[in-house]
Amino acid sequence: MRPFGNDITNIQHNAGSAGNNDPNDGNGNRNNDNRNSNTDEEEGSGQEVDPRVPPHIARIGGIGTFPPIAGQGVIRVVQRCEEAKENRKLDLSQCELMQIPDAVYHLMRNTELQTCNLSGNVLKSVSPKFSQKFSLITDLNLSHNKLTRLPEELKNLTSLTILNISHNSFIVLPQVVFKLQSLTHLDAQHNAILEIDTEEAISSSGLVLVDLRFNPLSRNFRRKLQDFQTSFRLEISNNVEDDW
Repeated sequence: MRPFGNDITNIQHNAGSAGNNDPNDGNGNRNNDNRNSNTDEEEGSGQEVDPRVPPHIARIGGIGTFPPIAGQGVIRVVQRCEEAKENRKLDLSQCELMQIPDAVYHLMRNTELQTCNLSGNVLKSVSPKFSQKFSLITDLNLSHNKLTRLPEELKNLTSLTILNISHNSFIVLPQVVFKLQSLTHLDAQHNAILEIDTEEAISSSGLVLVDLRFNPLSRNFRRKLQDFQTSFRLEISNNVEDDW
């Protein structure tokens, strides 16, 4: 994709060439100066600017603020952020994100989000900044990523009621999930979880469901669960395979 600046430069170059047929035309030197100035600015910037990127994003660095993604991915993220300003539901699913770009926090800085969907990306971690910037969300979907841990700061999401971390790479169930004061539903299906610390205090008094189906829970842990009384419904798979 050609940068917007090059398109302008090319137009100026063609116009200048047409006007320079007259060697006495004084505009020729000015046109050359403009072309050289534009070229220097573009070379100095070190990045291409997509004309479809809104001006307020271009001013804070354009696609440079989206280091993990480029091209159509940037446009998709920006468009969805703009939609979230209207409905307060940020849907960044299937955007090929390796991390949450800082530009997303910038775009959403004046919006009190209710939900955030980050499913279907390639996230390996969630920044502690997330809980600070989106502290009021009630529903968070992190499914279908490559997560192995969650930041302790996530406990500051005091309004979060629904958390989906299914289809990730967790080996142990993150203890921070039991420190979420308002949590009612936790979906942790399809991970690599062997067991959880059943002695850990649970902050949420409204916890209704913890879904651990399709995890390789150890036989010893399953036996322990038979005698363990919980105030919430704990879902595990019926079929037991050999321990890992």
